[in-house]
Amino acid sequence: MTLAQRLTEYEKLMRLDKPIGILLLLWPTLWAQWLASLGQPQWVVLWIFVLGVVLMRSAGCVINDYADRDFDPHVARTQDRPLAAGRIQPREALWLASGLALCAFLLILPLQNQLVIGLSGVALMLATAYPFTKRFFAVPQAVLGVAFGFGIPMSYAALQDQIPAEAWLLLAANVCWAIAYDTEYALVDYQDDLKIGIKTSAITFGRYVLPVIALSYTLMLGLLLVVGVRLHLGWPFYAGLLGAAGIAVYHLWLIRTRDPAACFRAFMHNTWIGAVIFAGIVADFLI
Repeated sequence: MTLAQRLTEYEKLMRLDKPIGILLLLWPTLWAQWLASLGQPQWVVLWIFVLGVVLMRSAGCVINDYADRDFDPHVARTQDRPLAAGRIQPREALWLASGLALCAFLLILPLQNQLVIGLSGVALMLATAYPFTKRFFAVPQAVLGVAFGFGIPMSYAALQDQIPAEAWLLLAANVCWAIAYDTEYALVDYQDDLKIGIKTSAITFGRYVLPVIALSYTLMLGLLLVVGVRLHLGWPFYAGLLGAAGIAVYHLWLIRTRDPAACFRAFMHNTWIGAVIFAGIVADFLI
């Protein structure tokens, strides 16, 4: 394998060719960056967090594929991934994940914030642990939600040197959102996951999976509503929530038959929920 080919395989392993995961991790981080700074983000801090999102999502994908290297060959959607197909060796994946995590850690050192440094260790543990929770935890999507939303408390720590109540409410909202969108994603692999015996929320919720997704979206929007009330946000923020609610209803219509292609489309479309909410936050501070 040439160097160019190997770099291409590393890119696929980190899922840089599929940026949806970066976006789903980025939106809650941006919510927190704007809310914690009262609409006046510190641009150096912001770019450190944006780059950190890309690095940690990439590391998380590598760790996920390492953990699932014996399962992925048996799932139609994942059997051609670099580790599953044997084009990348497990030891290489571990070195790559370690390098990405180290780069993410080095990024935050210029902030000289002990709270952020401490939280970064928790973030790394969450990113490492999530793939393995699919072996024993009935709803691993909840762990994913904490991992994907951990940029929220870290943003508050970086900008306010504390983690107020609204940061935890935002994190809880993100957990509910992750349960909704990743359950849609899990419906795509429902039959394969049953065969290989891993746990997902789609399997756990069974015939109630659609009502649970609806409830998860509702709880997410409700928690964000509480954040808006606590922070005395105005009508643009609530307009953003209303727009997100409309998109969520569209997702529920898409997945009503549990068709795998429609469920995948709904999952991919979740980036618009994050974007609309972010637009509402930005517009609120501008207006």
